[in-house]
Amino acid sequence: MNKIFEVPLYPYSHHADQDAVTPAHHRVVIVGAGPVGLAAAIDLAQQGIEALVVDENDKVSFGSRAICFAKRTLEIADRLGCGAPLVDKGVQWNIGKVFFDDRKVYDFNLLPEDGHKRPAFINLQQYYFEEYLVKRAREIEAAGAPLELRGGNKVTGLTDHGDHVTLGIDTPDGPYAITADYVIACDGAASPIRSMMGLDFVGRVFEDNFLIADVIMEADFPTERWFWFDPPFNKGQSALLHKQPDGVWRIDLQLGWDIDKTEEKKPERVIPRLKAMLGDDVEFSLEWVSIYTFQCRRMERFRHNRVIFAGDSAHQVSPFGARGANSGLQDTDNLAWKLKLVLEGHAPDALLDSYDAERIHGADENILNSSRSTDFITPKSKISRIFRDAVLDLSEHHAFARPLVNSGRLSMPCTYDGSPLNSPDALPGGPARTRPGSPCPDVGLGNGFLLDGLGNRFTLLTVNADAPDSLTEGGVAVTRLALTSKDDATGALASRYLGDAPAAVYLIRPDQHVAARWPAYDEAAIRAALRRATGQEMQA
Repeated sequence: MNKIFEVPLYPYSHHADQDAVTPAHHRVVIVGAGPVGLAAAIDLAQQGIEALVVDENDKVSFGSRAICFAKRTLEIADRLGCGAPLVDKGVQWNIGKVFFDDRKVYDFNLLPEDGHKRPAFINLQQYYFEEYLVKRAREIEAAGAPLELRGGNKVTGLTDHGDHVTLGIDTPDGPYAITADYVIACDGAASPIRSMMGLDFVGRVFEDNFLIADVIMEADFPTERWFWFDPPFNKGQSALLHKQPDGVWRIDLQLGWDIDKTEEKKPERVIPRLKAMLGDDVEFSLEWVSIYTFQCRRMERFRHNRVIFAGDSAHQVSPFGARGANSGLQDTDNLAWKLKLVLEGHAPDALLDSYDAERIHGADENILNSSRSTDFITPKSKISRIFRDAVLDLSEHHAFARPLVNSGRLSMPCTYDGSPLNSPDALPGGPARTRPGSPCPDVGLGNGFLLDGLGNRFTLLTVNADAPDSLTEGGVAVTRLALTSKDDATGALASRYLGDAPAAVYLIRPDQHVAARWPAYDEAAIRAALRRATGQEMQA
């Protein structure tokens, strides 16, 4: 059994802050050292913003937990400096197969086009994901980045004073207090910070339970996502199979609502279920077992003045669709650059309200997709089950029915339609996939990939268009990335960024979402779009 989650990675040590007469002050304090909290800290620290992470734990998460990390998350990880080790360790996959009873009714490819640096998904245990993020945090800390991890530091109190926040922290050496300009709560679905502030979720809890089992075995299943509706080994329910590194396989089995969770997690109950699925001749051992209940909920607001919620502390969705950890990384990707501009005085505090607007839009999109998946996977009425089964039967032979099958709409990056940071679309004939608010799709170029060239700054992307190499507006610098159609012989650059237009100029945000686009360089329009994208036109 893998013992990585037994090794302290950021063990407790006494800090000078604990002896200070007046509470020490920090720019940003992040509560929680899971994937979301670590990503936020790395992102801020790489941009020169001090980030202190506090967590009562000192190890990676126990059990594999989140395992499916989407292409968008890997692209974010590239900007954090740790995409390569994640992909190298992870199991890459693009293909999913859906079964009804013992029949395969169809399969699908999540990345049918070329020209992307990263695969559609990797499967990687959350403890590895966290380990690589901790290693990256230690690496940039050693290089002088303003980042610190404090294990054994449990937040026990929080007071928002309007212009700063005070945190009470308990340690093995006793309590102490610190202050912060901003606090990012990344402390999970049970969020103590949310409870301290008297806040809660709104949404649905579905009447169903699923068994998660991480199984160590040698098996010849292909590296694909396999989902069963009403399989012979779990009649009337559903099942899911995923391959992970190190010979570990994730198996999800639907159990129903009225169960004894404690009993169902016992090996004597789990092992017979797995043997029914795998066969008596397959040797396996259990690494981790858990039971979860479908929940699709979120906070009404993610920003509460100086306290900002991200990841599971802000929203929850059912696991089918891999929208939990992936959406959490999109939260921090959206937040970090805005917080940097506000703290450096280049944007008003109101810019942080756009985090609320954009990421609530993203959470609602995830909840909608997750709720629809849950309703299809676990129909709650006889007529719903008849409809679902008919769709599955038809999908085996008729392509028109396959889009109706919903075994979990898998995580895709959110397009921020209607964002207050978007400028009106000014590129006639431009592709819909790169309209303002959209995440930039990657393109393979002769000397690398487009997203690597964009980096994590404001960029003026020009395709077949002239423009200055840089400009500055309100203290915010914009650097040009100049391309022509000749830079991509496959035509993907033209297809994804020009459409019917002969040339295009894009203003790209640091999180690689499109802020604005035009058919040619227009300095006045670009400066206005940059002011809008940095919140200068938002009411403080």
